[in-house]
Amino acid sequence: MATRAASEAICAGLLPEDCAIQSMPSVSPLKWHLAHTSWFFEQFLLVPRLPDYQVFHPLFEHLFNSYYYTKGQMHPRAERGLLSRPSMDEVLGYRAHVDAGIKALLSADHRGELIGLTELGIQHEQQHQELMFTDIKHVFSVNPLQPAYREASAGSTSRGPVEMFYREFPGGISELGAKGDGSRFCFDNETPRHRTLLRPFALANRLVTNSEYREFVNAGGYRDSALWLADGWTWLQQECIERPLYWSEDLQQEFTLHGPRSIDAKSPVSHVSFYEADAYARWAGARLPTEAEWEVAAKGVVDDSARPITLSPSSASPASGNLQQLFGTLWQWTQSAYSPYPGFKPLTGSLGEYNGKFMCNQMVCRGSSCVTTPGHSRTTYRNFFYPHERWQFFGVRLAKDVAG
Repeated sequence: MATRAASEAICAGLLPEDCAIQSMPSVSPLKWHLAHTSWFFEQFLLVPRLPDYQVFHPLFEHLFNSYYYTKGQMHPRAERGLLSRPSMDEVLGYRAHVDAGIKALLSADHRGELIGLTELGIQHEQQHQELMFTDIKHVFSVNPLQPAYREASAGSTSRGPVEMFYREFPGGISELGAKGDGSRFCFDNETPRHRTLLRPFALANRLVTNSEYREFVNAGGYRDSALWLADGWTWLQQECIERPLYWSEDLQQEFTLHGPRSIDAKSPVSHVSFYEADAYARWAGARLPTEAEWEVAAKGVVDDSARPITLSPSSASPASGNLQQLFGTLWQWTQSAYSPYPGFKPLTGSLGEYNGKFMCNQMVCRGSSCVTTPGHSRTTYRNFFYPHERWQFFGVRLAKDVAG
């Protein structure tokens, strides 16, 4: 119930009109997120397991299905913003109806399978909470009024610059992935735990800053085809990309959840695609880490899963020998394609569509962002996106080879 309330709290202070806009196909209206996360609980727990449960509306099964083809056809993703009905009030009524059903179900049945499905539904909704922040940011960014989602707290300033250095790791055989033994929640794509061989490598102690990335832009990085992967260069030309998403043409302003603000030179650059991250790394004489390197380097680092959501990435802590900004700042692109681990088995039934079928043509991101729901920061977490996507809080951590 705390998770359910948190989703609705994200919409507090917004107009119903704000929650119905879809600014591009990758974005979903906030109203749709609220309904879809209820659909998940209804379809996977209530309909099959609660006797005499009555669905809230017979067409919601179609309208709020995301990509579960085993559950039937769904309303086209790119047309979610055309749904003026149901209203926001009706969606909230749908959520209350589903919540009452879940309470009744859990009061009557505490079997392990049911608890596991409920936990998956909670984790699923928390993933959508992050999407709600990134989606409303994009919606507001294309509005000429440039509204702020929330006013910035007074007196918030970034820390002084932290020198970038590389921390070396010896390589060798390492175990990767989650145990998947039920001791702690994990998604199926984090399993099974397996061994891999790594060459010696080094990771930058912090993320690339706005000032460093601006040097890349000013040096003509977006005009030098030698820096770009072929697909990235094609994307760059077709979409006329010249700078990170949300940066102004003069490279002085950026749009944030607090509205337009001057670019903070010390804060990490955000909202860059995999193609941009890869090109910057090449220009800087480095490369992106593999997901295995990132996970090995992050082992033993205490995450900040109890931190509050901050709405904007912050600069690194004072310099130390530890890696900074692994969690709670920005998702970090890796050079690893999103593919199954050796021996991977998706969940059975319709839930097998949750992760497994997306293991093609996407890249892995590691860490977590400033709007990631607390509890989703762990070393084994595998986020994944298409290489051209930028609307999530993506950042850049550099890596280098080390002579073995």
